[in-house]
Amino acid sequence: MADVLVVTSKVKKFIKENGDCNTSGETVDVLSKAIERLCQKGIESAKSDGRKTVMARDIVIDHL
Repeated sequence: MADVLVVTSKVKKFIKENGDCNTSGETVDVLSKAIERLCQKGIESAKSDGRKTVMARDIVIDHL
């Protein structure tokens, strides 16, 4: 896998404090892959608009 793009300790802390649940090791991998895909789509969107800056509008999260 590529670099981890989320802070593991922060993810585990958030899940523990908000749901009193433990976090499996693969959870961080899945989150990192999701962030990587979102960033890649943001890059593509910015480039298609002729920009070199990825903006918030380029990051589309369709299931929140």
